[in-house]
Amino acid sequence: MAGSGFRGDPRQLWRALQWTMKGFAAAWRHEASFRLEAMLVVVVCPLGAWLGRGALEQLALIVPVLLVLAVELLNSAIEAVVDKASPEFNELAGRAKDMGSAAVFVLLVTAVLSWVLVLAGHHG
Repeated sequence: MAGSGFRGDPRQLWRALQWTMKGFAAAWRHEASFRLEAMLVVVVCPLGAWLGRGALEQLALIVPVLLVLAVELLNSAIEAVVDKASPEFNELAGRAKDMGSAAVFVLLVTAVLSWVLVLAGHHG
């Protein structure tokens, strides 16, 4: 992990895990979209593991849903930085936030499409 500061020290790994958990907690506390998508992950991922016929179908059902959550975290981070850097209205700031939201939407569509295609294949 070049450049990350990790040198095989378990304490550094532990600190990194703590920062990760702080990130999840902040997203849960401050982002309604993250809470909704996290609840979706809790329901949909086990369902995808159960419905998928084999590892590839399971991946096709689970991975897009997890990616939605990951991109939502990135979108929330972008929004927080933009709000800090430009608290007043700014066209570029608005554009950055809108693009982050669009990225989440693209992954939501991808997740729905994956589910439709996999489950339609079960009936065809």
